[in-house]
Amino acid sequence: MQALTDVWKAFRLLPSAWLIVLQFMILILSVVVNYSMTYRTLSWLLGVLVLLVIAKVIRQTPMFTILGLSFVGGAVLFSSLMLVGVNHVMIQITAHAFEAAAYFSAAYGLLRYMFEDRYLTKDELFAAAAVFTLLAWGFAFLYSICQLIIPDSFQNSNMDGLQTWLNLLFLSFSLQSATGLSDLVPISAPARVLAMFQMFTGVMYLALIVSRLITLQYIAHLPKDDRSN
Repeated sequence: MQALTDVWKAFRLLPSAWLIVLQFMILILSVVVNYSMTYRTLSWLLGVLVLLVIAKVIRQTPMFTILGLSFVGGAVLFSSLMLVGVNHVMIQITAHAFEAAAYFSAAYGLLRYMFEDRYLTKDELFAAAAVFTLLAWGFAFLYSICQLIIPDSFQNSNMDGLQTWLNLLFLSFSLQSATGLSDLVPISAPARVLAMFQMFTGVMYLALIVSRLITLQYIAHLPKDDRSN
C-alpha cells in the first residue's frame, strides 16, 4: 500500500516523467510486429494512459483546460472505435486529428509552464524532454492523416503503400532532431510542407529550450539578493 502511495506521489509531482516512460513503452512494444487483438489492446491501453497523463499535464499547466481535455476525450473515443474494428478512413483521420491536437496542446502547456517558472527544477528537465516527444508524436499523427487523405504521400524503397506508424514516427524524430536518418521521403506537397514545418519547429525548439535551461541554471546560482531583481 505504501508503494502505491509513493508511486502516486511521484506521478503527481513529475507527470512529465511518466509521460516519457509511457511513450518509451509504446516504442518498445512497436518492435513486436503483431497485429493480434492482444497486441492491439495493449497498444490502445498504453495510448490511453498517455492521453490520461496528457490530461493531467493540461490541468496542471497554463493551458485552455476545456479545449485540451476535449481533444483528449475525442482521441480516446475515436481510438476506441478503431480498437473494436471500425476502420473507416474518416474515423482514422478524426482519431489522429484529435490525438495530434491533444499532443500539441500538452506541448504548448508544458512550454508555457517552463517559461513561467523562474528556477530550474527536476520537473523542468523532464518537461523539456516531454515536449520534444510530444511534438514528434503530434507530427507523426499529422503524417498519418496526410497519407490517409493523399495516398503515396511518402516514398519508401522498402515498403509500398501506406507506411506503418513506426516508419512515420521514425521520420518525425529524424526531421525534428535534424539527424536526417530516415529512408522515408515526403513526396506529396502537403507532406513536404508538414516536414518543413517540423524542421523549423525542431530547430527553434532546441534553440529556445537550451537558452531557457541555461538561463534558469544561471539564475539558480545567483546570490539571493540578485534573484529578486
